[in-house]
Amino acid sequence: MKNALKYTLVFVAIQVVASILVNLTLELSGHSELRQSPYAMIALDLLFSVVTLVVFLRTRWAEASADYLRSRPWTVIVWSVVAASGALVPSIAVQEMMPELPNFVEEEMGGMMNARGGYFVICLLAPLVEELVMRGAVLRALLLWRKDRPWTMIAISAFLFALIHMNPAQMPHAFVIGLLLGWMFYRTGSIVPGVAYHWANNTAAFILFKLYPDPSTHLIDILGTQRNVAAAVAFSLLILLPAIYQLNIWMKKE
Repeated sequence: MKNALKYTLVFVAIQVVASILVNLTLELSGHSELRQSPYAMIALDLLFSVVTLVVFLRTRWAEASADYLRSRPWTVIVWSVVAASGALVPSIAVQEMMPELPNFVEEEMGGMMNARGGYFVICLLAPLVEELVMRGAVLRALLLWRKDRPWTMIAISAFLFALIHMNPAQMPHAFVIGLLLGWMFYRTGSIVPGVAYHWANNTAAFILFKLYPDPSTHLIDILGTQRNVAAAVAFSLLILLPAIYQLNIWMKKE
C-alpha cells in the first residue's frame, strides 16, 4: 500500500514541479501572459509526461516489456477499442443525470483540443503515461501487496486514478473507467489493453468536442428527443456489454 501511495504522490509531484518550471520559464522570459495559452499547457503536459516516463522506467517502478505484444493479442485490443466506443454515450448520459460538479480545466482542455499537438498529448501521450503509472506501477504494487483481494485493490487504484485528475467533473467517470482498466490489467498483466481502451476513450471525447465544442451541449440537444437518447444508450450498451463479455473470454496473461 505504501508503494502505491508513493507512486501516486510522485506522479502528482512531477506534475506540480513541471507546472512551476513552465510558469517560471515564461515569467523570466517576459511572456507570463502565455501561462494559460493552449501551447503552454501542451508544453507542460509534454514535459510532465516525458519526466514521468523517465522516472518510472528508470526506477523500475513500472516495467516496459513487449512480451504481451509478442503474444499477438489483437483480438483483445480490438475489443478494448469497441468497449470504449460503447461506453461513451452511457457515460455521458449518467453524468448528465448527476449533480453538476465543478470543472476546473474546461477552458484549458478546450483550448488544447483546438491547438496543434493537442491530439498527441491528450489522446496518445496521456493514455500511455497514465496507464504506465496507475496500472503498471500503482495497481501492480497493490496486487502484490494483497493478492487475495484483487477487486479491493482494483477499487483502490480506481479511486486514486480519479483523484489524480484533480478535477471533480472528471472524477466519477475516471473512477468507473479505472475499475474496468484495473480489471484488464489484472487479467492480462499488461497495460496494452488499457492503453488501447484509454486511447479510444480520449479519441472519442476529442471527436465529440470537435463536433460539439459548446460545453453546455447535452445528448438531447444532439439527438432531439429523450426517446432518442434512451435508444442511443440502449444501442451503446449492446456494443459495450458484448465487448466486455468477449474481453472476459480472450484476456489472459502471457
